[in-house]
Amino acid sequence: MWDWQYAASILPDLLGALKMTFYATICGFAVASLFGLLLAVLGRSRYKGIRLLVLAFVEFVRSTPLLVQLFFLFYAVPLMFNFSMSAFVTGVVGLGLHYSTYLSEVYRSGINGVEKGQWEAARALNFSPAQTWISVILPQAYPPVLPLMGNYLIIMFKETPLLAGITVIELLTTAKNITARDWKAFEAYTIVGVLFLIISLLVSLLVSMMEKRLLQKNK
Repeated sequence: MWDWQYAASILPDLLGALKMTFYATICGFAVASLFGLLLAVLGRSRYKGIRLLVLAFVEFVRSTPLLVQLFFLFYAVPLMFNFSMSAFVTGVVGLGLHYSTYLSEVYRSGINGVEKGQWEAARALNFSPAQTWISVILPQAYPPVLPLMGNYLIIMFKETPLLAGITVIELLTTAKNITARDWKAFEAYTIVGVLFLIISLLVSLLVSMMEKRLLQKNK
């Protein structure tokens, strides 16, 4: 049976852990967005060596599990390079690098969707490469891919429980600890499921609103 009093007593702990989950997701997505864009741009380099390096990195990261990558960054990198990061920073970097490879493909599809004439017009106006990307290409490539980026943001949010493997105490780990302490799993895991659902729905709604606003702005 559902115990409302017990649910209310553990809710503050779960909401506190939700902040950690939320911060990890937002920071990781920021890293993924920036590095993914860099990969997408470098993937169009005129130098074959750079394109091959980007392709190799993307394929390697996408072909190995995120949890293995987190273990490598948290446990192996400090031993190899005498350099360590906090568990939270490691989790953000791991999430960011992993999903940057997926977002790079999202960016690539948006960039390829820009008409060839836009590139030619930028060259005719003597725009530098940086001006071409910032002022011409990216503003047109971004709106169509916004829904896909929102989907990956939600996926990343739901992947944050993997950070428990490198000692980050996020939402699901907190629920596990509460269950181990009180031997009452129903309320804790139900609240976790509801919180994940609410956040995912809110993000979907926000992305939809941003997409409509960008499309209206570009008309």
